[in-house]
Amino acid sequence: MDVSQTMETEEDLLTCLHIKLYHPKQTSQALYRLLPLGNRKQYSAEDPLKLGRDAQACALALVDPRVSRKNLALQAYRTPQSKDMLFTLQNLSQKGQMSVNGSVLGYLERMDLPDKALIRFGEYEVMIIRENGEAKGMFEVDLEVLACSPSRETGVCLPCMTPVMDTCICVTTDFPADLRAHGPSETDETHMSFMMNHHCLN
Repeated sequence: MDVSQTMETEEDLLTCLHIKLYHPKQTSQALYRLLPLGNRKQYSAEDPLKLGRDAQACALALVDPRVSRKNLALQAYRTPQSKDMLFTLQNLSQKGQMSVNGSVLGYLERMDLPDKALIRFGEYEVMIIRENGEAKGMFEVDLEVLACSPSRETGVCLPCMTPVMDTCICVTTDFPADLRAHGPSETDETHMSFMMNHHCLN
């Protein structure tokens, strides 16, 4: 009986992360073709939810050679003081900085994700809004593409990431054809701890 009640609780309202994406060159939608846009998808709270260009390593994959294999991770957690499912965000990319509500997050640095967060890396802006639920073992993600930059609505003063990205990769104005030719020749980031001085490649 206790097990049944627990299972019913897990079937209750799930915590939802509303993730809204924006990129200035997204008109073709090719960047997002691997994402489950418009469909709420469930994920285990035990495993980190990763976003990057490697579709095998990341549940959320972007079709963009300028994005790291694993760019960021969201990890669910709970505290004894709260029933809410909370999240941390970790920067997994060595290619450039990331900001969360204007605060810079370096490689492998993590922080608690606010209820409403504006994340920026490269030319991407990602708005994440957390909607509380009751289930403990699962959460869901609702993905959508924004027509305009969310930073215009938030008023958050964001650091410019362009100089960081320009020191590491060759960025062209044509998209996406030239990106295929000039994307980063990136070493597997699981072995990058041995190559900290060589992460900016020609």
